[in-house]
Amino acid sequence: MLLRSYGGDQDIIAGIGDWSDYEWDHAYDSQDRWQNGPLHGWVYLIKKHGDDYADPVRVKAAGRPIDAYGWPSPNFADFDSDGDLDLLCGEFLDGFTYFKNTGTRAKPNYAAGRRLEGADGESLVMHLQMITPTAIDWDRDGDMDLIVGDEDGRVALVENVFAEDAELPAFNQPVYFQQQADELKFGALATPFAHDWDQDGDEDIVCGNTAGNIAVFTNIDGKGSKWSTPKLLKADGETFRIMAGPNDSIQGPAEAKWGYTTLSIADWDSDGQDDILVNSIWPKLQWLRNTENGLTQQPLPFWTNEAPPAFYWWQTLAENLQTQWRTTPLATDFDADGKLDLVILDQEGYLTCQSRAREETRVFLDEDLSPVRLNSRTAGSSGRVKLAVVDWDADGRLDILTTSENATSWRNCKDAEDDKVILKKIGNLAKRNVAGHTSSPTVCDFDGNGKPDLIVGSENDRLYFIKHDDCIQYTAEQIQARPPHTMKPPRFPGLVKDDFIFRKAPHKECHASRANPLIQIFTQVLIAQRFRNDSK
Repeated sequence: MLLRSYGGDQDIIAGIGDWSDYEWDHAYDSQDRWQNGPLHGWVYLIKKHGDDYADPVRVKAAGRPIDAYGWPSPNFADFDSDGDLDLLCGEFLDGFTYFKNTGTRAKPNYAAGRRLEGADGESLVMHLQMITPTAIDWDRDGDMDLIVGDEDGRVALVENVFAEDAELPAFNQPVYFQQQADELKFGALATPFAHDWDQDGDEDIVCGNTAGNIAVFTNIDGKGSKWSTPKLLKADGETFRIMAGPNDSIQGPAEAKWGYTTLSIADWDSDGQDDILVNSIWPKLQWLRNTENGLTQQPLPFWTNEAPPAFYWWQTLAENLQTQWRTTPLATDFDADGKLDLVILDQEGYLTCQSRAREETRVFLDEDLSPVRLNSRTAGSSGRVKLAVVDWDADGRLDILTTSENATSWRNCKDAEDDKVILKKIGNLAKRNVAGHTSSPTVCDFDGNGKPDLIVGSENDRLYFIKHDDCIQYTAEQIQARPPHTMKPPRFPGLVKDDFIFRKAPHKECHASRANPLIQIFTQVLIAQRFRNDSK
């Protein structure tokens, strides 16, 4: 922000997020305590001297540099109406910190920061996080209000209702601005699922998002061209929301207000009512069971007990821990045995069909007859893949759609041994990149022509639609599975590969011991494996 100094020059105030101590990922100990540092948010004053600017200087409060939590968005304004400039900061999470100027306009002296409460006595917080407050007298009543943006693009008015005898400024809780009808949007990383939720004969859209809510867009005209505003779903009588809290995100406490809900809909308990299966920022599958009294939430009942991915500090066995975080739990009868299966990534990122009829789950093979692994990464980089199941090419076999710039088609080409299937990765179904961070595909048939059309949720809140016939059309040759590549037998048992990674190592030294004769035999293989591990 620009700030006119007491002398009349335009100085610059800069808020800087510093994540160097946080390091972002996988740092809980066995007692669920975060071992890295916090996010920092420094505020700098860059004073103007003539035509030049001085070096940035950190603004201090109570004798120490001001340090908000990662995303300060500083605002200097007279919040308490005493004639000098106070400081109010946002943060990477959801709250506000106030630094009272106990000095003067010409010689400011800032007291230690204090968290603000709303006029209702509750903590003054936004619905989401990564907030960006801007001070302005919005209602022109002579005091400084706040216009605040959330991570997902929504904007709220936080009205100043300060009383003259109050110790701290007082603000009303955020009231979000509404706009006239526009594109369908439901928060960052929207995860749509097309389904006739109200059972009126047309497909609605049920959608999750970063905030951890789920909402329904009702198909008003039955054609998919006129929609209701999103209506938040309730479970057990309260608005449904999943949030990580201070220690339930693998990426640390800075994600406390995120939920990353992703879902599918099916009659999981065969009672004639459609339920919602939910995955989220936790790798814990939740069941929103549909009852005559509305939705009720509980862990997803399953037929096996498993542990979460190995990189989580807690390794408790439970029946709803079959997957990684942020990846779709797709309920469908994939093996056509009359019972619902769960098509989902397992704890190691392999695409699986969890079926009541068999113990083997990694039934999806690529063209080289290896299990399809959609994400081999760990911790915060794991999971994330969104799925849809549909007979895209009308050949009578269920295909898989996955996250990409829009949606990638994996064609179900043919059966393999042991009741497995061979998938061929065909490519994107559309040319436009709508993903941002990631995408979330689902299929629909709004016009009822029997051809599945594509809806894609994106990072920018929006839902994108493309008709089947407008998608990329691949040739018959392009969608056929090739024969698997054959591998020559090893020159001796145990040899994986004997090619050189390089002839002249770019490293100063290799720490693989030459003293062990086993390592001497497998020098090339072991060194290559070490370099792979180091690169992670």
